[in-house]
Amino acid sequence: TAYHTATHLLHAALRQVLGKHVEQKGSNITSERLRFDFSHSEKISEIQIQEIENLINQKIQQKLPVTKTEEKKDEAVASGAIAFFGQKYPDVVSVYTIGDLNNFFSKELCGGPHVNNLSELANIKIVKQETLGAGVRRLYLQFV
Repeated sequence: TAYHTATHLLHAALRQVLGKHVEQKGSNITSERLRFDFSHSEKISEIQIQEIENLINQKIQQKLPVTKTEEKKDEAVASGAIAFFGQKYPDVVSVYTIGDLNNFFSKELCGGPHVNNLSELANIKIVKQETLGAGVRRLYLQFV
């Protein structure tokens, strides 16, 4: 559950630091770590890695709420929620928002499960970076 919420934090932080072109391509969660695949064409610099970690850890320290709402898919996307295009969604979807509902850090269509508040998470560390092919990168993240 904690790493599932961390995927949303990582996705939002990557989009903020690297650009809106970043889209999640896949993830794998174990009890020890999160593996996150995403679109990006170049290696992430150490400075960018630090920025991403700092941003996520700052949000964790702010103890932001994680809120689940049920919304019409089109309205959710229009309000800023990220959806995985190409994936089929029902007309009414679950939307998880991290932060204030009107001034959020992350808002995504998702099936859950998630923590109720970021205070339930430990700080994170990006421990590894890989290239998967043209335009796709992979990060490994752990709680510390």
